[in-house]
Amino acid sequence: MSEITSFLEHAYGVLNDTYFEGSLPPVVITVQSSPKAYGHYTTWDAWRQDEKGYREINLGAENLSRAIELTISTLLHEMVHHYCAMAGIKDTSRGGTYHNKKFKAEAEKRGLVIGYDPRIGHSPTSPSDGLIAFIEGQGWTGIDLSRTGWYGASGGAEGGSGSDPGGGADTGKKKSNVRKYICPTCGCSVRATKEVHIGCLDCDCPMELVEK
Repeated sequence: MSEITSFLEHAYGVLNDTYFEGSLPPVVITVQSSPKAYGHYTTWDAWRQDEKGYREINLGAENLSRAIELTISTLLHEMVHHYCAMAGIKDTSRGGTYHNKKFKAEAEKRGLVIGYDPRIGHSPTSPSDGLIAFIEGQGWTGIDLSRTGWYGASGGAEGGSGSDPGGGADTGKKKSNVRKYICPTCGCSVRATKEVHIGCLDCDCPMELVEK
């Protein structure tokens, strides 16, 4: 687990420098069971060390098997909450569950695509094409954070049951698992982590896979 949190701390630093001009204070990143949410951010100092308080960003352990692009999107989502808290921007209501348009605006400035759910507001999150390209540029697309093992971008196993039984390492750059589908009529697009058959209800036509 230490390898996972070390990577997430590294990713936090890179995302902070890239999307927040390095303005975000350090946080404690945890990986704990969170079956009902991909992640959370504490709006109070959940940790203390040497008389100094730190906020917490948690990523749900059950969801680390998702594509790395989606895990990074969740981390960035929680970092937007951290930014809003530090900047005095009220980005949620209903006990922190309903995400308002201020959250949506700040998130979309930083490479996230924000959907809408009447229960939780402007919270559903996916990576934009620009964020996916950034993740690929960092060499993160070959990283698997699932609980069964942790892999570096070169494909070498770092522990758990992820070792290569053949002893070889794939040193080639791995392709993103995220697929983009687009409606040929209205241009609306969605992303999925596997091949799906999906249609646009507004235009009553099937959506088409965008080839990379």
